[in-house]
This record gives sequence, structure tokens and C-alpha cells, in this order.
Amino acid sequence: MTLLHRRSLLCGLAAALAACASKREGSPEDRGAKPPRVVSLSPSTTEAVFAIGAGSLLVGRSRFCDFPAEARAIPAVGGFSDPNLEAVLALRPTLVVGARGPAGPGLADTLEAHGIATFFPETESFEQIDAMIAELGKRLDHGAEAAGVRGAIAGKRDAVLRATKAIVPPRAVMLFDVAPIVVAGPGGFPDEMMRLAGAKNMITEGGAYPTIGLERLIALDPEVILDGATAGVEGPSPLAAKREAPGWSRLQAFAKGRAPAIGSTVLRPGPRIGEGLVELARAIHGGAISLP
Repeated sequence: MTLLHRRSLLCGLAAALAACASKREGSPEDRGAKPPRVVSLSPSTTEAVFAIGAGSLLVGRSRFCDFPAEARAIPAVGGFSDPNLEAVLALRPTLVVGARGPAGPGLADTLEAHGIATFFPETESFEQIDAMIAELGKRLDHGAEAAGVRGAIAGKRDAVLRATKAIVPPRAVMLFDVAPIVVAGPGGFPDEMMRLAGAKNMITEGGAYPTIGLERLIALDPEVILDGATAGVEGPSPLAAKREAPGWSRLQAFAKGRAPAIGSTVLRPGPRIGEGLVELARAIHGGAISLP
């Protein structure tokens, strides 16, 4: 741990202890200003706001924001690709945050025309996730806590890199759907996760989330299929139903029992991503690695 991270963690602890007894020194309330009113339109930004200790500032969320449990008590304003603008405005937010892309730039333009600040960052890499958490900390006056969260993520990433550095990366595919077959491709956050966790992504073209045919998947015949189709699905995984289906049953990953399910901790580009990377490395390598 660097001196900077150690100092940030100590500052975060001191702030947390002080908050138990009174309002934080230097907070907007102490300065006579009204605290921010935040609406978060993506699960990753909602988790980040809570992770840095600013969950009490949230007045609205998307219907997909389900972690931590406290988030479910916050009024929902629609999805992150189709938020209800009237519901958002009715909450009188001073800041609306979310992932870049799903709702398009028009939403930010509309909100800013109403005098509402917005923050819709890209989060397609560890570097961008780190920057998102840092900026939320700055905007919400929780910079020390944000530094602590970022340090914890970096620590878990470094632990995974150490644990997997001597292992030959297995050939892998991360799959998000089966009809059509949607997989993780180059340039996206899941692709970086696979590489950091010590796997070789067999999908090397087509963009971050390409669609491929079953024939292509059979030809690649990955040693590991990471089953991301389970995320957000109740009941059996759509991929599990394909194990005995024509063509699918020929895949060695099924025959060798190497098609582990992965969930939102792995797939959400937010503050739990360090934990997600540990989970992913264990799913890929099993008992071949040792992680805390």
C-alpha cells in the first residue's frame, strides 16, 4: 500500500468516526448549504455513491439499482436506458448520474437545460471506473472515502495478478446470451476483466459485445465458458439448458465442467469490481490459485 493510499484510508476512517457523532466538518450542511440531491440511473453509480458513504444523498434510482439493500427503498424513476423524465424532475435533483450510453446524450442535455448538473462517465475499463469513483467523491464531498474505495480495488487487482502470473491462461469465452449468442469482445470492460483474471479471450474482433453463430463458438471450442447469462435471470441459466442441445453438447467446456456462472459482482463496473475480479479468477482457475 502506498503512502498516499494509507493516508487516504486513515482520512476515510477518521471521517467515518466523526460522522457517527456529528455532521462531517466542512460538509455542505456545516457551511450552510443544502446537501446535494442525487438521482442515479445506473446500478454501478448507485453502488459507488453508497460505497463512498453518500447514500443518504440519493433521492432516486433506476429500477435495476438493487445493491446495497438500502437502495431498494429509494424511489425508482424507470430504467437506465428509458428513465421517466417527469419522475426525475419531480424529485428536484441537483445532480443526475449514470453510465454513459444507455439513454444517449439527449437526456443530459435536457436535464442541464433544467439547471440540473449531470455526470455520465464511461466505465469500460478499470481506469475509467477509478476515475468515476474519484469524481463522485469530489462532487459529493466524500473524496477521502472515494480514495479508500479506489485503494481497495487496486489491492484486489494486484492480488489477482500475483496469483495468476505463473498460470498459462486458458482459452475462454464470456457469454451473455444464447439466442442470439452475445459474447465479450475486445475493447470492453468484460474483456479487460478476463485478461486481468488470467484468461485468454478467444473473441478478438467484432467490438466489445459482438454476436456470433453457434458454428463459430464450436470452432473456437473454448476451454472455459464464463456464463454471464445468469445475471438478472431467475431460475436456471439459459446456457445450462443448452448443455445437451445439438452442437452445444460438443463443447469441451461442458464436458469438463468448466462453464461457471458469474453474476453482477463481476459484470457491474463499479466499486465492487475488485471483489468481482477475485470471483472471476476463482471461477476460471478453481483450486489452481490461492486468493485471500
